[in-house]
Amino acid sequence: MTIEDFKEIEKSLEEDYKQVDKLVEYNCNKVISAFWDEGVDETYFNTSTGYGYGDKGRDGIERIFAKVLGKEDALVRIQFVSGTHAVSTALFAMLRPGDTMLAISGTPYDTIHEIIGIRENPSSLKAHGVNYLQTDLINTDTFDEENIIKILKEQKIKLIEIQRSRGYSLRNALSVDNINGIIEKIRQVDKDVIIMVDNCYGELTDYEEPNADIIVGSLIKNLGAGIAPTGAYIAGRKDLIELCADRLAAPGLGKEGGASLGYNKSLLQGLYMAPRVVGDSIKHCMLVAKTMEILGYMVVPRYNAKRSDIVQTIIFNEEDKLVKFCQGIQKGSAIESNVVPEPWDMPGYSNKIVMASGAFVSGSSIEISCDAPIRVPYAAFVQGGLVYEYSKIAFMDALRNIGDLK
Repeated sequence: MTIEDFKEIEKSLEEDYKQVDKLVEYNCNKVISAFWDEGVDETYFNTSTGYGYGDKGRDGIERIFAKVLGKEDALVRIQFVSGTHAVSTALFAMLRPGDTMLAISGTPYDTIHEIIGIRENPSSLKAHGVNYLQTDLINTDTFDEENIIKILKEQKIKLIEIQRSRGYSLRNALSVDNINGIIEKIRQVDKDVIIMVDNCYGELTDYEEPNADIIVGSLIKNLGAGIAPTGAYIAGRKDLIELCADRLAAPGLGKEGGASLGYNKSLLQGLYMAPRVVGDSIKHCMLVAKTMEILGYMVVPRYNAKRSDIVQTIIFNEEDKLVKFCQGIQKGSAIESNVVPEPWDMPGYSNKIVMASGAFVSGSSIEISCDAPIRVPYAAFVQGGLVYEYSKIAFMDALRNIGDLK
């Protein structure tokens, strides 16, 4: 492929990009309205230390996140190590010994396995007497409604878990409409079961968020816009957020403590920028999808498919080409462009992982990155892109590195 061919592909996407811009404008209105309702001023940027009692900015941030995400309450903290930590906190907060959780979107993401006990760990839910059941998706993006309803009628399920994004699987991300549809069906059978959505990678890729009791995500993905330096959120029903706050801190402490340490401004600014950054990430994924498909690779999703996360999958069927593509993304990144990533035993994963991430925030998935488990069919997962133009440059370097762009 020549540069001229590449430019023609990009030009052909102009009408598709306009649809993304409409989504960005809608979500910008949602975010700015939440800022106005809260009455944010410069005092929200003040810091707290120690116990963090009476932190006006931190408390305001949680109200703003709740409004943007369409929930009653939210727990938004830099004390969360990662999105996985927030998922673990939520699960342990809501499940008790003897309870059963049911995952209905197939096997959860790799880093959740030891939390549940799919992989043995003495600190897992399984080790604490929590039972685990699972139903797989049909045709990669359709819930097994018949089996789910059957299980709900036959036994008491305390919590249902849904993973919105694809993780390291080859399925499609689950749309908000799809998720809300199965939630409605579940509620007809059991109005009390807690429904939790792992919302990582999905925020602001649609006009609304899932209508679940609890949604969980990372701040070094969509909602942090590459500005939030760490942290995660849990949003949902107020009573459940109180349980999660007690689990993160301690029973009786809840949301009252937790020093912001000067990061309130970064969290607010990240959320403010998030709709535009997510839009640029979607455009970048569309460019990657169409280009790679024209070059003969299988991609998931296709460039013109409805998207529900910021991840684009490319199937290489060859380990060497997969690794070289990731190395090309690293070469085209702003940070550590001289580093050559190689597969390694990354904590929490059962396969070696190759990870390209030239990020200002270490491990950020909203910044241009590409990673993959070293296993058949050798699929790369391209993620994010703070600025479309920078992402395009990195993608072009990746294409050159595998010999597909001259």
